[in-house]
Amino acid sequence: QVQLVESGGGLVQPGGSLRLSCAASGFTFSSYRMNWYRQAPGKQRELVGFIISFGTTNYADSVKGRFTISRDNAKNTVYLQMNSLKPEDTAVYYCNVVNWWGQGTQVTVSS
Repeated sequence: QVQLVESGGGLVQPGGSLRLSCAASGFTFSSYRMNWYRQAPGKQRELVGFIISFGTTNYADSVKGRFTISRDNAKNTVYLQMNSLKPEDTAVYYCNVVNWWGQGTQVTVSS
């Protein structure tokens, strides 16, 4: 079965950094576009960005210049590097491929 497991969330101060990981299994990882979503309390889930199989990325305007998605196909892992974090980035962050989702990891940005 497809399995996605996020890790790396936590509490950080504004301006800080955090790196999230998503370990994937159950499919040919290198062949698929991988997505990062986030959901803040009371808000709809939104697409943060994605990375296609050979490494090209795209990001929501709200995170451009601050977040970077990368992947290590040898490790079946996709990463979300988050820099210059803002309180508005507080959310549960989810890894996604096609119609499969991880359980999410909480990111809280607070002073």
